[in-house]
Amino acid sequence: MDLRIRGKTALITGGSRGIGLGVAKLLAEEGCNLHLVSRSQGNLDAARQAILAGHKVEVTCHAADLADSAAASGLARRLKDVDILVNNAGSIPQGSLAKMDDAALQASWSLKLFGFLNMAREVYTAMCERRAGVIVNVIGASGDRPRADYISGSMANAALIAMSRALGAEAPSYGVRVVGLNPAATETERQRVRWEARAQKELGDSSRWRELTGGYPFGRLATVDEIASAIVFLVSGRASYISGTVLTVDGGRSFRDK
Repeated sequence: MDLRIRGKTALITGGSRGIGLGVAKLLAEEGCNLHLVSRSQGNLDAARQAILAGHKVEVTCHAADLADSAAASGLARRLKDVDILVNNAGSIPQGSLAKMDDAALQASWSLKLFGFLNMAREVYTAMCERRAGVIVNVIGASGDRPRADYISGSMANAALIAMSRALGAEAPSYGVRVVGLNPAATETERQRVRWEARAQKELGDSSRWRELTGGYPFGRLATVDEIASAIVFLVSGRASYISGTVLTVDGGRSFRDK
């Protein structure tokens, strides 16, 4: 199926590993040129090499800390003419309200919440001016199902869901689309390290970590490709009437009682 995005240019934050890299590879398959953003130049170089090994597209890397508002806004201004923005960078640690002081809250929101907002502000404005473009915010289901032991992430994700819905409702008036995606627990390198540590602690063998995921839908975590495929569809011309929607891709886990 032609996704109608060949020749487009996409900016992907957190694009050197995990879901971001998965999205980059699929967009490259569709003929999109890429701007990848990450804190680590080494990871960016490896990602670029892997993409160019299989696809004849342009891949430009930007080593930047998007928790720095000035750096995020400056990068977004330089790249505001992209056709697609995938806001993906950032993770927020677990913690209850009692354990999250102001400094911890601000640190955790600098990248995930304000990083998304600073990138979107510049890019969305430019997209509206030229009446074309798509933004996908990769958020998290805790925004719709908040948890007290993940209070900072729940609050930030709720804000990003609201932003996606609000801008997504306005955007079609300017020929633009904004959508959100809440991914399931996904088998990224980072997640695997956490599960291996848990398996070592509980089972005495880190290699048995998959045994701990049996309670998830289909008895496993989501794959990077499954989440990335949904994101790529949302940015594609095949999803041209989807805006203001926040899609949860978790195998139905959000609607389980347990």
